[in-house]
Amino acid sequence: MSKTAVPEKTPLSQDITYISMYRAMPEERFPLPAINPSKIPEKFYRQQVDYRTSEPAGSLVVDTSEFFLYLVQENGKAMRYGVGLGRAGFEWSGRASIARKAAWPKWTPPDEMIKREPDLEKWSWRNGGMPPGLENPLGARALYIYQDNKDTLYRLHGTAEYWTIGKAVSSGCVRLMNQDIIDLYQRVPIGSPILVL
Repeated sequence: MSKTAVPEKTPLSQDITYISMYRAMPEERFPLPAINPSKIPEKFYRQQVDYRTSEPAGSLVVDTSEFFLYLVQENGKAMRYGVGLGRAGFEWSGRASIARKAAWPKWTPPDEMIKREPDLEKWSWRNGGMPPGLENPLGARALYIYQDNKDTLYRLHGTAEYWTIGKAVSSGCVRLMNQDIIDLYQRVPIGSPILVL
């Protein structure tokens, strides 16, 4: 898969593009700091790529072997995002849909996670969850994955720990850089299909 056929960018113009994409976002409810692109391999930067798939345009495809999320577009293209994934024992795969979206969501760790990490009880649904903000593990946006009208408890969400993109570190969710999840959130309507490979 290669980048779309666009005029060749000089390294300087490419750097400016990435700095612009991952700029500070003071206009957000909780102002986001800029991302330092040098801390992430370039292949994980948001970019339009050639992508052959039988999935229809508007579908999301998470390639867990390559740590990429694709938003399928028309004419053999896709918007590709680098992602962080669940560590061993916390993966999920299958077909589902995006049933809900939230900007600056509250986080409520599932009971299974609280059993493993009892300190998280203070953020349980019984205690009202963790309020939104820069410290919230769901970051700036969350897209909620449902299968057969049931919440899978897995999310596409932002993270401030952008250096973890391309690694298996989460408790099963698909995490994107906050600037990337904001971009994806604007492009993906409720009801969009998702395939996690």
